[in-house]
Amino acid sequence: MGAEHDLSLTQLRVLGILRDRRPRMSDLAAFLGLDKSTLSGLIARAERRGLLTRGADPDDKRAVVVLITDAGRDLTRRLYEEVRDTLAPATGRLDPKQREQLARLLEPLLTPPLSATPRPERPVRGTP
Repeated sequence: MGAEHDLSLTQLRVLGILRDRRPRMSDLAAFLGLDKSTLSGLIARAERRGLLTRGADPDDKRAVVVLITDAGRDLTRRLYEEVRDTLAPATGRLDPKQREQLARLLEPLLTPPLSATPRPERPVRGTP
């Protein structure tokens, strides 16, 4: 799915994380197991595509947070729908209890342990 949109697996992971979080660059780098310069290059490429932007952390002006733009959010939504549609034939064979169990089992794998609570969404400059 990512290749069709010219996205690496790491870029897909970043977009997924940023759907409902505003992590600091350092937290994101640590979670992904990347050094800061590698992550900075990855974020810069996504910024050029209009998918992400960087901003100051409102709680610590020295820290940089990574923010998803409206275009990044739209792409993430489309990718989610593509994955859901691709998996539907397989998950559709499960009864509701099995789907619930599958979701519970996958949750720890898919939820990044960045911040315990999602950061409040704030408007991103350059997006409506």
